[in-house]
Amino acid sequence: MAEGADEAAGERRLAGAEVADEVDHETRRERLRDARAERERGGLVGKIERERCYHGAMESGDGHIDKARLAGEVKAWGRELGFQAVGIADADLGDAPARLADWLARGFHGEMDYMARQAALRSEPASLHPGTRRVISARMDYLPEVADSDAVLADGEKAFVSRYALGRDYHKVLRSRLATLARRIESAIGPFGYRVFTDSAPVMEVELARKAGIGWRGKHTLSLSREAGSFFFLGEIYTNLDLPVDAPVSEHCGSCTKCIDVCPTQAIVAPYLVDARRCISYLTIELKGAIPLELRPLLGNRIYGCDDCQLVCPWNKYAQVTKEPDFRVRNGLDAADLVDLFAWSREDFEARMAGSAIHRIGYERWLRNLAVGLGNAPTSERVVAALKSREADPSPLVREHVAWALQRHQRKGAKDATGRKEARE
Repeated sequence: MAEGADEAAGERRLAGAEVADEVDHETRRERLRDARAERERGGLVGKIERERCYHGAMESGDGHIDKARLAGEVKAWGRELGFQAVGIADADLGDAPARLADWLARGFHGEMDYMARQAALRSEPASLHPGTRRVISARMDYLPEVADSDAVLADGEKAFVSRYALGRDYHKVLRSRLATLARRIESAIGPFGYRVFTDSAPVMEVELARKAGIGWRGKHTLSLSREAGSFFFLGEIYTNLDLPVDAPVSEHCGSCTKCIDVCPTQAIVAPYLVDARRCISYLTIELKGAIPLELRPLLGNRIYGCDDCQLVCPWNKYAQVTKEPDFRVRNGLDAADLVDLFAWSREDFEARMAGSAIHRIGYERWLRNLAVGLGNAPTSERVVAALKSREADPSPLVREHVAWALQRHQRKGAKDATGRKEARE
């Protein structure tokens, strides 16, 4: 399975820049935003400054940095900053780049051409940050208190949104904390080389998390932990520090194939292998054009991402409910009504989705996805009226999906009428 597939299929989480120069530009902008946010936040950041370590605090008796002690402190500081696990890996990705090359050669990345363009950067950490010797990998749980996911999926009038996207954009949350962790290391040992990543560049985060002892790659290609399931984010610090590494995690999926069997579009074509072109997360988030006709009925009411493979995974009985306020549900999106969401104006969307990962797809694709969900909803006057209200939408993309949805209800109505007639006869 290619390393990029979990990013394409699970996201889920594919906000990397199109080219390396754009990656660097975005990184600089994010660092400026992070610095402003931390100045405003105070709290732990202020505590770090007040308790600022002297450069000699991590030195051993011979004047060198006590690397084992520093590694332990890094993990403790990470937990203070809200990460549930922190591990350290070397920068050797083994055969993961070859698996990525095979995945790309099969065309499983679909329209995500940047994954092919960035394959070399993804495969060699030092090409993203020269001098990288170690990667600090961090895990942050994101599952909030939510309405029952299975119940929402079973209610065709409701909209299902992937649980990672219900609150604040995780890029902003994790990146700020990782930057703070890096500066705390700097306060302890002095300046060192590092670069922070949270989907802001092509990083093989699942493979690095495995090597760092955070989790193993599940058959659905997402990272899995025995203590936390898979409802968590990953972030990394590339560094030139030669810290002791953690033991990799072994696999614990066994013979289970529940994630493969439950996939609505059968996008998991083999264990550890996802065809992103069929994945609902790709179709509702990454795909910019029309959703293929044959796949639309299979989306059901999933309007942003898909969690089916996670919801059925036995390891997620250990998933932890997050205590992070930023990941709390916003706008009632854990069990929102399809018709109500479809009625949002562009101004509504911009205001309510500001600071959310959903904002990235834009208003047009938001309506496209909702139109498909409404096309799959039980036929009712309310659903049909909502669709007809956008028959003349300015967007050709939206109009086409609305027309499909209305035709679907017309066919269902005709079929029901025929059934009733036959029953009477």
